[in-house]
Amino acid sequence: MKHRIKKTLLGLFGGALIVGSLGACSHGGHGWHRDPGSPEARARMVEKIGERLDLDAAQKQKLAVLADKLQAQRAALRGATEPREAFRGLFAGNKLDQAGAKKLIDEKTAALQSGSPEVITAAADFFDNLRPEQQQKVRDFMERGRRWGYRG
Repeated sequence: MKHRIKKTLLGLFGGALIVGSLGACSHGGHGWHRDPGSPEARARMVEKIGERLDLDAAQKQKLAVLADKLQAQRAALRGATEPREAFRGLFAGNKLDQAGAKKLIDEKTAALQSGSPEVITAAADFFDNLRPEQQQKVRDFMERGRRWGYRG
């Protein structure tokens, strides 16, 4: 019986982690974060990062490709249904829908695995074509763990 409880809790935690991550990605914010899927928002993001990193036209193009790949990956992870609704549906009955939970995790994992090579290739193409000082700015940004343009 303990093994079954552990498995259920692990499944719930994994599902909550995936849904929480997806929810965070789709969370509305300020500026271009409101609808990161729109072409205008991606163009603003590319322009803003381009200014911060002092990108040339070719580098901006590579960043735009990366942004498009990330958006496609985000859409694939999100799937056809609202992630929160799918997660709530697991708890709709008297018992947790374990088969549904496994299916949801399998779908998200498959989407992640299928789209990741393209995202990795686009990220490498962008990063590898930055000058050393631009690469350092990216590393500094990642070290701070903040968004571009955040002041606080």
